[in-house]
Amino acid sequence: MTRRQMLKAVGSTVLGAFVSAAVAAQGRQLPEATPKRLPRWRGFNLLEKFNVGRNQRFVESDFEWIAELGFNFVRLPMDYRCWIESGDWTRLREDTLKEIDEAVRFGERYGIHVCINFHRAPGYTVARPPEPKSLWTDEEAQRVCAMHWAHFAKRYSGIPNSQLSFNLFNEPSRIDPQVHRKVVERMLEAIRKHDDKRLVICDGRDWGNTAPTELIGLNVATATRGYQPFRLTHYRAEWVGGSDKWAEPTYPLKEGNTIWDINQLRQFYRPWKELEGQGVGVMVGEFGAYNKTPHRVVLDWMRDCLTVWREMGWGWALWNFRGSFGILDSGRGDVTYEDWRGHKLDRAMLELLQSF
Repeated sequence: MTRRQMLKAVGSTVLGAFVSAAVAAQGRQLPEATPKRLPRWRGFNLLEKFNVGRNQRFVESDFEWIAELGFNFVRLPMDYRCWIESGDWTRLREDTLKEIDEAVRFGERYGIHVCINFHRAPGYTVARPPEPKSLWTDEEAQRVCAMHWAHFAKRYSGIPNSQLSFNLFNEPSRIDPQVHRKVVERMLEAIRKHDDKRLVICDGRDWGNTAPTELIGLNVATATRGYQPFRLTHYRAEWVGGSDKWAEPTYPLKEGNTIWDINQLRQFYRPWKELEGQGVGVMVGEFGAYNKTPHRVVLDWMRDCLTVWREMGWGWALWNFRGSFGILDSGRGDVTYEDWRGHKLDRAMLELLQSF
């Protein structure tokens, strides 16, 4: 499918020539991206469709500001229930899909790579409530999920990989490696039927912490996480049972016989570097620390993470831009915020991110 045909199919108001002209006018050139080698993207997760109960339109000013501040990547972790009709997972709502088109358009307008992620896919989620059927074992769930990915592949066919990527599932939990590979293969078949060159990124197993060596040879890239040590990043997080009983974290942090410092972080990510050496690109799809962790501790830990990822040549995306992990409106009690365009800016965290 040619670029011109793609523009006609999606709609000139969504992905028209004006967008490409706007990018050229701003002089932002996105790096090439391949499954074997991902760019060192730097950016944020945007959560407007993270949950069906929220399901808002993406905000153009987020893209504008992210670009202005020097970043070039957004990941859109989304709940498929946002775009299905009246609970029927076989029927897709065009009005909601057009809102996702808008995000792709904003990415093109401001020179931001957009990574589309099924945070809740048909048959799979790490969130509550669980899906009624399991993507890993149920034929119907696999068929429906493949249908969804096929639709996205057809919808965005022709957009270059420098601009757009697909991130299949968020953090597969305790899944048998070969089961994981089999399901990924089925999704890839559905995607590549419509767009055989689309860049696909697969999160690691065990909530993104285990390098998915089972995917070698599938021509996909991978994404890890930056939430170690968990007792630092999720201290007093309401969705983590018992986290309100943990001791207030310090950094470095001693956890049993392990001391989490920069050397331990290097050790943790070594399997991912080895996977990259076998021809599988790597990035950090999510990282950050919740707003109950002391700010000074977060910044010290974050600096070491960013140092390690720079050494390894990996990109990253903070969870999130606006909100409890982010640089805007994070609600921390120990930060002197700067008033910035109607928001509360954590200038220290921003400048740390910018320095990497």
